[in-house]
Amino acid sequence: MIKKAVQEAFNEQIKNEIYSAYLYLSMNAHFTSVNLNGFANWMRVQSGEEWMHAMKLYDFLLNRGGKAILQAIPQPPTEFKSPLEIMQQVYEHEQHVTASIHDLYEVATKEADYPAQVMLHWFINEQVEEEKNASEIVERLKIFGDNPAALFEIDQELKTRVAAPAGAEAAA
Repeated sequence: MIKKAVQEAFNEQIKNEIYSAYLYLSMNAHFTSVNLNGFANWMRVQSGEEWMHAMKLYDFLLNRGGKAILQAIPQPPTEFKSPLEIMQQVYEHEQHVTASIHDLYEVATKEADYPAQVMLHWFINEQVEEEKNASEIVERLKIFGDNPAALFEIDQELKTRVAAPAGAEAAA
């Protein structure tokens, strides 16, 4: 049976991952409304990934005999500014998620929950990729400034991002 402290930490992280999915879906709606469909696509795919992360944690918790206690999800912002400012928010948010994953890992370590520690290695590695992806877009937007042609090029590139096949992330 999973220890109470680990169960509580997993439930908190499930909430965090679902909030991330909501946040990116809200950003998707914004980008769609201003016809930046590549950015909208990137956010939609990101939202789906965050939902898969939540389900991976949820399934692990249930498979360990824990109780999933779903928590209220705060409403994400609905007003946004420039693509650069939004992507900076994404990068900062991913840093926050990384910190929360590290906190969860610390709880698992303190409670000597070895299966949770092993599973959380995947999340720790995933967050390196998540921060890198957001950071790269931020840096490109900073380089190009307000150049509409460059923004169009980045938007076109972001249209090519596709979701991982169902179950691919959960199996990793």
